Amino acid sequence: MEGAFLADIFFNSILNSIKDVFFPARCLGCDAPMHCHQLPLLCDRCRELLTPILSPLCTCCGMPLPAGRDHLCSTCLIGSFSFDLARSLFLYQEPIKSLLLQCKFAGKLTGLATIGSLTCQSAVVGQLSEPEVVVPVPLHITRLRSRGFNQSQLLAAACFPHWRSRIKVDLLQRHLQTVPQTSLSGRARRSNLKNAFSVRCPQLVQGRDVLLVDDVFTTGSTLSECAAVLLREGAERVEAITLARAL
Repeated sequence: MEGAFLADIFFNSILNSIKDVFFPARCLGCDAPMHCHQLPLLCDRCRELLTPILSPLCTCCGMPLPAGRDHLCSTCLIGSFSFDLARSLFLYQEPIKSLLLQCKFAGKLTGLATIGSLTCQSAVVGQLSEPEVVVPVPLHITRLRSRGFNQSQLLAAACFPHWRSRIKVDLLQRHLQTVPQTSLSGRARRSNLKNAFSVRCPQLVQGRDVLLVDDVFTTGSTLSECAAVLLREGAERVEAITLARAL
């Protein structure tokens, strides 16, 4: 067994060396040449641009706070969100913004491995409870057919490979085709999503801890509405994680 393991390491190192020679690595943020294909595929300059969301932050929604200790923000003090906890890894700015937009709208999925690597290196994941069910935020079937994939499903698989068997793709369904959230205000976003989601198999969430996965936390309306539906169907606890947070 040990010999086979060492042989695999040797074989993979040879393959990576060949790849570096014939297909030179380039930064996914600025396209600058890199020495090798080691993940994450971001040059030193682009890595310095990453802004992880760390304390101080809201203990519920994870919004970064200007100073002091972690505490509830004004939105969470009045109980605006249905989820129990939400966290985001980075601020929604370059190079994270380009990675997500390329994946979401250009169909360039080469950044998923880098996104997964950044997630594994982040301390934010350690703030989550271990979920029994992982649920990507769904797209309406019309948008899914147009885009060809659900970016939240791809993010869930890339960021949590150790929980892949817990990812339930069709558990949460979006059965109303709503106006894109980016064009709406906070209040309009909440109204736009009312009754947009449903749980296909409630028995799979009853009494269980659920983790919602999405790409960007903007107002939190989508995640909150999804969490409300899951809790109504009997989920014990619903947490949420996004790769980025827009401020």
